[in-house]
Amino acid sequence: MNKPDSLRLALSQSIDYLGKNPDALNLYVDKGQVVSTGVPANGWEYRYTLNVVITDYAGDQNLIMAVICNWLSTQQPDALNNPEQRDDVFRFEVDILRNDIVDIAIYLRLTERVIVTENGDVATVSAVAEPTEPEYWLDRHHG
Repeated sequence: MNKPDSLRLALSQSIDYLGKNPDALNLYVDKGQVVSTGVPANGWEYRYTLNVVITDYAGDQNLIMAVICNWLSTQQPDALNNPEQRDDVFRFEVDILRNDIVDIAIYLRLTERVIVTENGDVATVSAVAEPTEPEYWLDRHHG
């Protein structure tokens, strides 16, 4: 799975507090599934909830949400742009510790596709890039 590390990097580079305090950014993969995608080649899809916990944060919470929304627009555009799925893609909870410090828990429903290609006796496992246009959009506009 590549998306947890990708999001950690985006948050750490964009939010000074997280860059300086890497222990304040914790990521957990919850409710993970491996589902065969039924494509002609060997492959599967990871489906999971990425739980992002930011502790002792005193900065602008809108900045965190902006970074994640931007990240989702390239890493999970199919769900973010789909009216039938977008309500379940991004949830959060905030624990107000003091007036100026909070803990934030963010829950992202993510998928990652993986394909296995074989060349003789050598198998290669590769993550598949996200489509540039969501599948539901392509179905409705190119069919």
